[in-house]
Amino acid sequence: MGTVIQLTAADGHRLDGYRADVPHPARGGVVVLQEAFGVNAHIRSVCDDFARRGYAAVAPALYDRQRRGAAFGYDEAGLQQARALRRGLDYDQALLDIQAAAESLRPLGRVAVVGYCVGGSAAWLAACRLRIDAAACYYPSDMAKQLGETPGCPVIAHFAERDRFIPLGVVEQFRGAHPDVPAFVYPADHGFNCSDRAHGHDPDSAALALKRTLALFEKSLAA
Repeated sequence: MGTVIQLTAADGHRLDGYRADVPHPARGGVVVLQEAFGVNAHIRSVCDDFARRGYAAVAPALYDRQRRGAAFGYDEAGLQQARALRRGLDYDQALLDIQAAAESLRPLGRVAVVGYCVGGSAAWLAACRLRIDAAACYYPSDMAKQLGETPGCPVIAHFAERDRFIPLGVVEQFRGAHPDVPAFVYPADHGFNCSDRAHGHDPDSAALALKRTLALFEKSLAA
């Protein structure tokens, strides 16, 4: 359904983006932010799914500043490569790339961001620092370091009860720091939304989180 496009960030960096459009007037745009594994087949399928639901979607390749075309599977070899690039991700630079993706969708109307794992933390920062109309943050892995940020748009957060990267104590700190942000905890593991994972995917939790995310987008992106 989608195609690879070129985006240009404010600092002149050019990066790829996977874009999925709708054949009829879009309900708005959604910037889809990758897990540690890059803009892989799963993230592209997430974009395609949002397009089927009426939202044009773009997934910017946040690793292009380090290594172009970096996308990995969920096996051990992919995990090791993903971890190396994940450690090198600069959020300030990533926000420039996210802004470029958002601007590419802005002609269609309002724009939301949704992110998973490292992308969940990037989505949170985008909601706090960029002109974004709504954000959904799935298991944002760096949230413990980002509690002092303040969002400028409606946000929803999805956490996992058995997440080894985000202890429940961090979730409670998040709720204390941001009582107006709905923060849901699901009986699942980190990565529960990803159907391509051999372990950890939880279809029921993923479906409920998506239902809540879509409700937020429908309300916040309506003209």
